[in-house]
Amino acid sequence: MSIRNIYCVGRNYRVHAEELNNAVPEAPLIFTKPTHAYTETKGQTIKMPTDKGAVHYEVELVIHLAHAYEKGMTADELIDKMAIGVDFTLRQLQDELKKKGYPWLPAKGFPNSALCSRWMPFAGMEATKEHDFALLKNGQEVQRGNIKDMIFDIPTILEYVAKEFGLGAGDVIFMGTPAGVGKVQEGDHLILNWQETKVGECQIIF
Repeated sequence: MSIRNIYCVGRNYRVHAEELNNAVPEAPLIFTKPTHAYTETKGQTIKMPTDKGAVHYEVELVIHLAHAYEKGMTADELIDKMAIGVDFTLRQLQDELKKKGYPWLPAKGFPNSALCSRWMPFAGMEATKEHDFALLKNGQEVQRGNIKDMIFDIPTILEYVAKEFGLGAGDVIFMGTPAGVGKVQEGDHLILNWQETKVGECQIIF
């Protein structure tokens, strides 16, 4: 599947913002990743950067757009697929960049930093709110979230990103992570769940 632009929403769950001592945003906080960051889980090993400090996992719902955005279009009209993803982050580097007021790209845009499960048909806004997504590390659940707890909902994000940057067919959006982010280490086995069903898995190497 062809991926055009990768947009990501930062601090879109209040408890996650608070766990990192970040201010809760008053408007959507959007950053991007290059397409080289994208990789789909197929049970393979995923290589992370070395000598750049801790790499943190952040599990998220990811949406894929079937059409270019036009004002007034609903989320159900625009979105055709969804996945469970991991926004990998070089946390120490990100903290340094934030202190200097620099963009997050070096901490967020490295190869394999936009991990996605297999793509599934989008169930629709209301149906998607009825189920949780989760990340398991070495058999233990470390994160669980539901889009109904997001600060900015999907329609708000779509309208904002379209207005500020543009949205077209093939664009994807990582919708933000709930609380519970943490470090990955050599050999960690990750499982991505949707509706308590495994939809992706991989093993981490450095």
